[in-house]
Amino acid sequence: MTMNIRLGTRGSRMAIFQSQLVADRLMAAHPGLTVDLVRIATAGDKDQTTPLPEGTGTGWFTTALQDALTAGSVDFAVHSYKDLPTKRPDGLTIAAIPLRDDPRDAVVSTGKTLRQLPAGARVGTSSPRREAQLRELRPDIEVEPIRGNVDTRIAKVDAGEYDAIVVAIAGLRRLGQEGRAVEILGFEEMLPAPAQGALAIECRTADTDTRRLLAAIDDPTVRTKVTAERSFLAALEAGCSFPAAAYAEEFGSTLKLHALIAQGGHIFRSKMGGPSETAAGLGRALAAELLRLAGSAH
Repeated sequence: MTMNIRLGTRGSRMAIFQSQLVADRLMAAHPGLTVDLVRIATAGDKDQTTPLPEGTGTGWFTTALQDALTAGSVDFAVHSYKDLPTKRPDGLTIAAIPLRDDPRDAVVSTGKTLRQLPAGARVGTSSPRREAQLRELRPDIEVEPIRGNVDTRIAKVDAGEYDAIVVAIAGLRRLGQEGRAVEILGFEEMLPAPAQGALAIECRTADTDTRRLLAAIDDPTVRTKVTAERSFLAALEAGCSFPAAAYAEEFGSTLKLHALIAQGGHIFRSKMGGPSETAAGLGRALAAELLRLAGSAH
């Protein structure tokens, strides 16, 4: 039996790669299924000049895709999960979280690691999370905003506009640019954004046929970890542009969540563990703990 479904995707090189990766997995899981990629321009694609924190929380890279889903012009959409606002739109659901690449951040420069950069070096990032941690690691460098896709950002380093940039290693790998990473930063140096490296597959809640198809490529282990991280972010109620980071590890049936927030020029860190089935509650509890720590420091 043959069947065709439509996948909504941004038009960037990375988005197309991610969408094709999901389409290939879906077709492998369902012989006879074909997937058409439908390119949709988002606000973030149209505006490449406005300074933009990673994961603005306003749907900068996602709203147009979600509008297409709601209108029925596509059947499902692929998102970089960290770009999705924590507030869920009515009528849409995350039907699958099929994979997660390395969630760590990497430094791209013309040869120097973060610690080798000279004082006053210009390091590009538009992520408040990265900026806060960079300022803690190297208070003597200049952290400056940068826009554009990964290829554009790398070109700005090569042109001498920046001495270095910090980007997700997952993005570099998906673009075949992993070799440009001078170093990959450890979690103790740069804790990642909640759900960094993970893909979220969204469809209409009422579309049971598409949900059934997508369920075949869902990864329950990845979903558990990402649930803890995203619940942490949602509980902060500060929007995705708030400088916050979280990463969950699973040890058997136990989940350990590491997180931080930055406030008033200070970084507050904590970690918490619990049963994997309590992932959402763990995220909320750790958010409350860090907000308490930050509040008591003032």
